[in-house]
Amino acid sequence: MNFYQSLLAIMTQTPLMFLIGGIVAFGLTYVFTFAVLALCRKMNWFEPVVAHKVHTQALPRLGGLAIYAAFLVASLLFYIPTLSQQPGQHEIIFGRSFPKELIIYGLFVLSSLLIVSVHAYDDVKGLKPWPKLCAQTIAVLLLIGPGLHSFHGVLFFGVNNPFVHATTLYNAALPWYQQPELTLFIRQPVVSWLALPAVLFTWFWFAGMMNAINFMDGLDGLVAGIVAIASLFIAIISWQMGQYTIATLAAIFTGAVAGFLPHNWHPSRIIMGDSGSQFLGLGLGMLSIMGGAKFALIAMILGIPILDIAWVMINRMRRGQSPMQRDLLPQYSHKTHLHYRLLFGGFTPRQVCYLFYTVTALFGLCALNLPRIFKFAGFGVVGLVVCALFWWSIYLQRTSTGKKQQA
Repeated sequence: MNFYQSLLAIMTQTPLMFLIGGIVAFGLTYVFTFAVLALCRKMNWFEPVVAHKVHTQALPRLGGLAIYAAFLVASLLFYIPTLSQQPGQHEIIFGRSFPKELIIYGLFVLSSLLIVSVHAYDDVKGLKPWPKLCAQTIAVLLLIGPGLHSFHGVLFFGVNNPFVHATTLYNAALPWYQQPELTLFIRQPVVSWLALPAVLFTWFWFAGMMNAINFMDGLDGLVAGIVAIASLFIAIISWQMGQYTIATLAAIFTGAVAGFLPHNWHPSRIIMGDSGSQFLGLGLGMLSIMGGAKFALIAMILGIPILDIAWVMINRMRRGQSPMQRDLLPQYSHKTHLHYRLLFGGFTPRQVCYLFYTVTALFGLCALNLPRIFKFAGFGVVGLVVCALFWWSIYLQRTSTGKKQQA
């Protein structure tokens, strides 16, 4: 490692790079969004007002381009993949050694470029669901990075066992439930038939995250705020684990997403569109398992939106409707997403955002501070909170309906 690389490695382990990267990404998104606004106005790329949407005026919907561009520029400037020479930190490709993080970062840039490009076209021209699903699948395969003998990218094949001490080492003589990591048939990212369940689970994780974030994007500022909070907690826990470069990348992602909020705050002047929400889902999914699975953290932080989406999709299938088809809000206001339920119950869009931000931050704090053995109890609390919020939203809707009838 030369002097320049040593200096960069030292700088990466200080909060300065962490903070500067996030601040610069924030500023870049804020500025780039003006350029996207000008482009949309020049090309007349607006989302028209339709009956089942909450917006009352046509808005540009390519804000995702600004977020992606800001993240890319800021990460190229401030993200320094780990230069450690420890075993497992490098990959051999075409006879040359590359840092594992650098490979994952490069694959993520390519896969996210595909996602943003395809869904930007969808935002402007419109696409059927199948081409978008194919794009998601190709993006996930790119991110996994299959090679001749091993997967060079991100493969989700195991999570930490909460019932085993973190310092416990793998012992082949012990049963699977006493191992420090619960895995899907493989313990290393090797290319084999046994890796197929891990590949499918990784696809399900990323596709699920992309669609979950997309389905949440229903109110001004809701998705950008929730994702910014979630990625900030990923940055914090990565820093606590000594993963300084991953923490810096998460901070850059946080800044890039948060920089869109001033433009997207109610009443918004632009929306991120599918190009933005899909990129946010892909980025959040990647950061949550990069450098060690932080599955429990994300599951708790995004527990309410994930359970809300599951509930809505079940209701749609019970009505004989496609789970991927949006609800017609006036007809199904009592069966749709929680943020719409609260909106129809009398909340303002800003109040809904404040509520979701608060709950997301509280669960993030719990996920950071709860001992590993109590994480399952945390999931139970998330479920109880979801039930309470649904009950409260139903009560608010009934009260609001009664007042309207009396009037």
